[in-house]
Amino acid sequence: MFGKLKEKWNVNWFQFVLIFTTFALGGSLCARTGNWLLNFVISEEHILYWIVYIPLISLLWPVCVLCVSIPLGQYKFFVNYLKKIGQKLRTLTKNE
Repeated sequence: MFGKLKEKWNVNWFQFVLIFTTFALGGSLCARTGNWLLNFVISEEHILYWIVYIPLISLLWPVCVLCVSIPLGQYKFFVNYLKKIGQKLRTLTKNE
């Protein structure tokens, strides 16, 4: 599975590890930041917290991943990755 991703992304193993590390750290940063922001307004005990949390995380994730990718040297990869995701989302919304 990892070999196929490595080939698809056309990267070496070191870059692959950095990319996976960026995904992990960016996701964790996103979850922590979203939780921190929402705890100012809403308690986790309320259902509204979770209704707001999901869209907030969806908006924060690209920003967090790009911020983490800079020190790990993977910024170019993630800019291209997010562009591809954006193109796919636009295509899906146009076809419906």
